[in-house]
Amino acid sequence: MRKLCLAVAFAGLFASGAAVAQSTLRIGLQDDPDVLDPVRARTFVGRIVFASLCDKLVEITPDLKIVPQLAESWETSADGKTLTMKLRKGAVYHDGTVIDAASVKANLDRGRTLPDSNRKSELATVASVDAPDAQTVVIHLTEPDASLLSQLSDRAGMMMSPAAFDKDPGAKPVCSGPYRFKERVQNDRIVLEKFPQYWDAADYHFDRVIFTPIPDTTVRVNNLRAGDLDIIERMAPSDVKAVKDDKNLVLAPVVGLGYQSFSINLANGARANQPAGKDKRVRQALDLAIDRDAINEVVGEGMFQPAFQGFPPASFAYDKKFERKGRDAKKAKELLKAAGFDRVKLEITYGNNTTNQQIYELIQAMGAEAGFDISLKPVEFASLQSALARGDFEAGQSGWSGRVDPSGNIFQYVSTKGSLNDGRYSNPQVDKLLTDARAEFDPAKRKALYDQAQAILRDEDPIIYLYYLPWTFAHKKKVQGFVAYPDGLIRLKGVAMAAK
Repeated sequence: MRKLCLAVAFAGLFASGAAVAQSTLRIGLQDDPDVLDPVRARTFVGRIVFASLCDKLVEITPDLKIVPQLAESWETSADGKTLTMKLRKGAVYHDGTVIDAASVKANLDRGRTLPDSNRKSELATVASVDAPDAQTVVIHLTEPDASLLSQLSDRAGMMMSPAAFDKDPGAKPVCSGPYRFKERVQNDRIVLEKFPQYWDAADYHFDRVIFTPIPDTTVRVNNLRAGDLDIIERMAPSDVKAVKDDKNLVLAPVVGLGYQSFSINLANGARANQPAGKDKRVRQALDLAIDRDAINEVVGEGMFQPAFQGFPPASFAYDKKFERKGRDAKKAKELLKAAGFDRVKLEITYGNNTTNQQIYELIQAMGAEAGFDISLKPVEFASLQSALARGDFEAGQSGWSGRVDPSGNIFQYVSTKGSLNDGRYSNPQVDKLLTDARAEFDPAKRKALYDQAQAILRDEDPIIYLYYLPWTFAHKKKVQGFVAYPDGLIRLKGVAMAAK
């Protein structure tokens, strides 16, 4: 904790120098982002930084409508297999080059084809991209895709300067948003500065934005109360009262689109060779051992709504029939016995923040009563992402911030070639159902397909869902214009500091 306090104190000193004090916004993050390349990135917290750093083709509103950003208009063909977008004139990348159709094509092609791209599954239906003139982008699809615009409102639609593709963009991103990259000190700060040539620069009111990772939620709140931060994200439920009781602070909660879960390693390297990875009955037993209601009451203080599926209650794809109440330790033991085990050892790897620690200690205790000997492995957040990607886990925390379209909450996690399918779950029937659902525009027909996929997933349990994510922001009272979005990102358009 002392290290965290010192880190944020240093960031506060850095921000309070005479040259920047009146125009610096300081944001406290729960984790340190991974690479700052939207094609390769996989962390939620990185998306918070990208919201200020990289413009997208389209944007969402607080009520989840798709609206223009770099694309001013778009049209889908009658057969649903061609999306034509007209680009905004006058927009430029941070290196001064024009954002034109050729550069958009280069970005989309990179997302589709880069070997280590995490956007491949999001752009899987894109067959080719044409740039017939400077302002027109034509996206040809292999099949209709009801989720594509939603994907283009996030990392798959973020634009970087093609001139910087081969110049270590993960460490030195050259993007297209209202703020450009200045510097990064790992686990300490990411500094952005205002980009004067941004097409909407007048709506952004800070010369500099400093993001400081502080995993301990109470330390994050204390730094906000002390004046060293202006906005913080993802507060622990136990810290909410302190903010409510402080007349200088504002609590800004919103119901989110995502969830917290952990994935079981089924086929990602040698560490999949363990009971939970080899027998669905062991996974079912683990699922039954966990009391989500207790997690909600003890850790979430009523804010962690139990989850058993990847679709939030607000989604048309959600179905209550996949939920349950409480736990069944007796049945869990019976399943383990049927699988040939009296007790099962399992290591769970997770990000080392306060809330996670409390949750997984509860799961450890619940599992012990149902026949599991669970060992806990808390690691730095970036290390967790690396471990998941290379298969160095038996069970690993897998949170998802959620997407507007339901395909974005499930496809990349459980489809065979999904870019975030860390456990390497594979079921051809599920693949077909999810692919068919993505191509279907009628909500009722899509839901029927998702229901079939969900029934299989609940039986095979490759992912143990825990709870739906609430986004709980807090900020200084003098920060004006902040709006909490259901996707959990911090958008700075219109945000300003009230005059003293």
